[in-house]
Amino acid sequence: MSPSAALPARDVAACCATPVTSAPLGADDALELARVLKALADPARLRLLSLIAAADGEEACVCDLTAPVGLSQPTVSHHLKTLVDTGLLTRDRRGSWAFYALVPGALDAVAGALQRPGR
Repeated sequence: MSPSAALPARDVAACCATPVTSAPLGADDALELARVLKALADPARLRLLSLIAAADGEEACVCDLTAPVGLSQPTVSHHLKTLVDTGLLTRDRRGSWAFYALVPGALDAVAGALQRPGR
């Protein structure tokens, strides 16, 4: 396990509140932002985020996500856990199934962290 994987999940909005172009990032904020960006750097995770955002009610069951990405259920669950651990998704267990939804404002916070102030 990498050192950054051992860190507890923090609020994405908290780590991304200040754009990287407006002030130097502190070590903890840089580590957390890098962890979120690393989670987003995987094509399967980006597809999963997109599928969830486009789903009815902006939530999706893991059972509905395996076929569109062409991956096994354990692999999809692993990717979803990574996205939950980084604060981008929430997970709601209903019986034997898990449903995932985007954390409101999480992607906007990440995008805002990369923008120049005033743009």
